[in-house]
Amino acid sequence: MADRKRRAAAEAEAEEMERDSGDESGSVSSEESEEEIDEVVKVDFEAHIISDDDYSGIKKLLKQLFLKASVNTAELTGIIIQQNHIGSVIRQAEILDENSDDDEDDIEVFGFITLLHLTERQGTDTVEQIKELILSQCEKQPKGTFEQLKEILNDDKKPVGFLISERFINVPPQIALPLHKQLQIELAAAQRTNKPCGKCHYYLMISKTCVEVVNDPRQRGNQQKKLMFANAEDEFFYEQATLKFDYSVEEESDSCLSGRWSFDDIPMKPLRTVMLIPADRMNIIMDKLKEYLSV
Repeated sequence: MADRKRRAAAEAEAEEMERDSGDESGSVSSEESEEEIDEVVKVDFEAHIISDDDYSGIKKLLKQLFLKASVNTAELTGIIIQQNHIGSVIRQAEILDENSDDDEDDIEVFGFITLLHLTERQGTDTVEQIKELILSQCEKQPKGTFEQLKEILNDDKKPVGFLISERFINVPPQIALPLHKQLQIELAAAQRTNKPCGKCHYYLMISKTCVEVVNDPRQRGNQQKKLMFANAEDEFFYEQATLKFDYSVEEESDSCLSGRWSFDDIPMKPLRTVMLIPADRMNIIMDKLKEYLSV
């Protein structure tokens, strides 16, 4: 097992996950809730090669991304596990406890990263569903954007890889740097050995974002942007994207980003932001990640 383990981050501070179980019953006072929200605990995270045990955790995170969209997350999860030479999952570091009866099936996935080669897998149901989702939302964009994206997605000579990086909101962004580094190493190795997920000309991303809701009619023209990213590092990809657009998921989600953000009770509109990034800009993005996320 040791040779299959990748250390992603030695130590990170994060809010404790899903700890307000009492909030649903209304039994916790507002004063107690504030104390819980402000509390942080130290958690050790590790990155591991994706395995069958990660199925339910990966599927849950994919549902967080796609919400009610017509994308078969079960099939997509199966593909991600099948191509486990690409990608990593984030788990809490193992803690030896003689009194614990937990087994492998109880390991929770806090996040994962992978790449789905859309061009290699074109024609499969999942890939066509993802493309249909993106193109259907792109049709609402200014003239020319849809045609450009459709041409790129159907150009076999310039392959497109769907980069998926999902995690719980409370997991700090510093974890992203080693995960992206490892992914680039794996993609280069796949290209050298002619394994699936070879060379890509573009990276396609769907990022969880939100924007402040403006109720004042005089300010509605300025409502869009500033975008707030659930995964802070996604902003570096956004800066290098040659094609990008947002679409609302307000009717599909009860909360801003399937997690708790503190915005001083400012109402937020949940979005998904689609980005197309040329692969030759990845070095620029990696340099940004190293500059801002190095611990």
